[in-house]
Amino acid sequence: MISRRSAALALMFTVLSGPAWSASGSAVKMLDTDNDGTLDLAEVKKAAAALFARLDPDHDGTLDVRELRGRLSAKELAAADPDHDGTLTLDEYLAVVEQRFNAANPDKDGTLDAKELNSRAGRALLRLLR
Repeated sequence: MISRRSAALALMFTVLSGPAWSASGSAVKMLDTDNDGTLDLAEVKKAAAALFARLDPDHDGTLDVRELRGRLSAKELAAADPDHDGTLTLDEYLAVVEQRFNAANPDKDGTLDAKELNSRAGRALLRLLR
């Protein structure tokens, strides 16, 4: 027989984990252009490139810390900025996206499912795509 405490803990876990699962599941649905239930690197990069264009209102071809709006910390931006100009070009941004994709893909199968997107590395990738 299950105790009240066990039932309460199970309910709390379900409630707390629910939004993350639904967020990763909806990300798959939104970005999965080939409708295979997973995201491959090409789908993720296509979404990231489209977002880059929307985040660049001054159309200078770069994103600064203000335009990135919390998608990367200052430390992450510095690490992703090889020319140290304080901005990311599209290629630099896509390199970060690819690094995070690979980090979220521990089985190295080239695709991410909702479970992988719900991992810490997957959520870091999703921050770049929202």
